[in-house]
Amino acid sequence: MRFFSKPVKFDATQWLRQGISPRRLALTIALGFAIGCIPVVGIPTVLCAALALLLGLNQPAIQAANYAAMPLQLVMIIPFMRLGKWIMGFGPAHSQVYDWLRQIVFLRPAVQVGWLASQALFGWMLVAGPAVVLLWLSLTLMFRRIPAIASAESGD
Repeated sequence: MRFFSKPVKFDATQWLRQGISPRRLALTIALGFAIGCIPVVGIPTVLCAALALLLGLNQPAIQAANYAAMPLQLVMIIPFMRLGKWIMGFGPAHSQVYDWLRQIVFLRPAVQVGWLASQALFGWMLVAGPAVVLLWLSLTLMFRRIPAIASAESGD
């Protein structure tokens, strides 16, 4: 028994394509996936929607890629924090300000979470750029081999 019937496959292809070229669709999915990995829960959906509107990208495709990346987002929070901490270091000037802010009792949790989030975001930024380029190139090659999507190539 087949999982998807022919009309469902056709609808999914039309929904993803929506008149955009393989390059543009690949960029949409690459950006959605990379933004979906931002190590701050809740931010990627809004950021993907804004970016799709700003750049005229396929809104359903970017959100689908964003949601597909959510498990990876949760798994990568700790590695991104470690990468950010390793790259940023923790010099004497930073530690003095950090220690001073931690002394203010009601700010302590916010300062700790903010510092960890900034390290994770920095780690994500280092990885996201090259990841988008690699995903974009590989997805473009893949989409050009799919006849239903490749037919929109002239609109690029």
